[in-house]
Amino acid sequence: MSITEQRSSLYSLVSRIFIQEMDEHTLSKIEKIDNFKELFPNYFEWDKRQTLSRYKLINEILNVDFTDIAIMHLIPYETFYTREDAMIETGGANPVVQIYNDYGYRVDLDRARVVSPDHIGVELEFMKILIDAQKKAEEDNDIEAVKQLKEEQKRFLEDHLLAFAPLYFINVAEQARTPFYKDAAKLALEFLLEDYEYLNK
Repeated sequence: MSITEQRSSLYSLVSRIFIQEMDEHTLSKIEKIDNFKELFPNYFEWDKRQTLSRYKLINEILNVDFTDIAIMHLIPYETFYTREDAMIETGGANPVVQIYNDYGYRVDLDRARVVSPDHIGVELEFMKILIDAQKKAEEDNDIEAVKQLKEEQKRFLEDHLLAFAPLYFINVAEQARTPFYKDAAKLALEFLLEDYEYLNK
């Protein structure tokens, strides 16, 4: 797997984890990842993962934790962190809307079950879309397009994700009750910082 494909896969993974509750199909896919033990070390060792039924684990523990860290107690929206009044900008003035429009990316808020396009899961998904476009440009040998797309990724990280995601993920790592979401938050934070470093090389 190329670096571009690895980056796309990791953005897809962390986007899915933080955009909506877990389901059995997604959790099974995560547990089959080659380096699952390294990415989720505490969850891997967690006794409840071994002893509870999947239904109980997902519906009574993981999804309760998700509700706490993504809906009830922590707020995964960029504008909450960046606006002086700490309000979520749900309209056309949202800072990411024009960028999404430029790339033909439309957010189905109902399907994603988010109230605004600057939700952390949506922004992570947008990075995956930029990387997939880069992969296609690489396959087409379009060096200029690859360069422009990497510059856009770096700019999007600087102006948007890194403006709030580190604080959000640090809070999740501290406040999550399950090893799954603690591990996921640490993974996402480390990956974003490493990816930004990679794009700056």
